[in-house]
Amino acid sequence: MIINTHSHIYDEAFDNDREEVFHRALEAGVEMLLLPNCDEKTIKPMMEFYEKHSDNARVMMGLHPEEVRNDYKESLKIIEKNINDDIIGIGEIGLDFYWDDTFKKEQIEVLGEQLHWAKELGLPVSIHTRNAFHEIFKVLDHEQDGRLSGVMHCFNGTYDEAKTAISYGMHLGLGGVITYKNCGVKEFLADIPVERIVLETDDPYLPPIPYRGQRNEPAYIVKTAEKVAEIYNVTTEEICRITSENAIKLFKI
Repeated sequence: MIINTHSHIYDEAFDNDREEVFHRALEAGVEMLLLPNCDEKTIKPMMEFYEKHSDNARVMMGLHPEEVRNDYKESLKIIEKNINDDIIGIGEIGLDFYWDDTFKKEQIEVLGEQLHWAKELGLPVSIHTRNAFHEIFKVLDHEQDGRLSGVMHCFNGTYDEAKTAISYGMHLGLGGVITYKNCGVKEFLADIPVERIVLETDDPYLPPIPYRGQRNEPAYIVKTAEKVAEIYNVTTEEICRITSENAIKLFKI
């Protein structure tokens, strides 16, 4: 059994073969897909997939940092109205200053608001961080009151940043990047407690080796599991078991 903690299978990149992609995931042993939302436009396709495959999917609700614009307050209202009993987490939320920091102040405000939702509802968060670890930790330091838990999605930071994230109640989400030659996380991952690791794909983005350059899909999580197992010097089956148990406990699946 494998739980993929971050899949965008509802994305338009899969519009021509979504069901085939889903069945390939099942055949690969992926029994559960956790789907984070991006903005108000992705709610409908995400929920349609979930309603069709509710035995093998769960959904989160959130506003992605790259979707924070001048109309962010209206976007937040729509996102909040769509939080119901089916929602198992608040995500994908976070900070991203890689391409542009025009809305840096607004991103920080939006992140804080959504962390408040998570605490009030007792839900874990899925946090996207790019070129923003310092700012993320500053926000978490202010907001963590014992009620926050979640995943640092697509973690690609340093050992110290990994330890800091864990100290704030976060798990590290590992995807295809861990298979890349220049990924620094491989150098220290064995020193991170495996109980703080979950697996993901972030499909259709960031495919693992040997699929780099292609569209990523949920089934490719097996390649990530194999690399993580190699680093921890255990079997792939053991890594799948442990990380799935971690996800079940964190997201109360």
